[in-house]
Amino acid sequence: MFAGEYQHTLDEKGRVTIPARLREELGDRFVITRGLDRCLFVYPLSEWAKVEEKLRNLPFTRSDNRAFTRLFFSGAAELEVDRQGRVLIPQNLREYAGIEKEVMIIGVSTRVEVWSEQAWKTYSNEAKAAFEETAEKLVDF
Repeated sequence: MFAGEYQHTLDEKGRVTIPARLREELGDRFVITRGLDRCLFVYPLSEWAKVEEKLRNLPFTRSDNRAFTRLFFSGAAELEVDRQGRVLIPQNLREYAGIEKEVMIIGVSTRVEVWSEQAWKTYSNEAKAAFEETAEKLVDF
């Protein structure tokens, strides 16, 4: 399970260090793609296979399914961690997520998300305002 929140900085080549705790579960190779809410989704290869299978089974006759799967898969890239624990985030994905320098990497159960630090601050501040109300609707501890 992925959890936690980590602040990192892109280097001049567009590389970012993946926190060791997350790297342990992600492995040396994993998939990154466009996520929702203008962040990037990162999946270990085993979880990527599950996501791929679910999307493959969507009816391709529906235009919304075709549009989503096109964007989701066309943005996907398999990344490999270098000896320093870094990965190069492709330029098109950095642009999609608005990542320029400061990066937030967060663990979200079965995936990791990569956000621009500013976008994460904005999103999390808005989400915190509704956190308890949402919990009452969704979760029964």
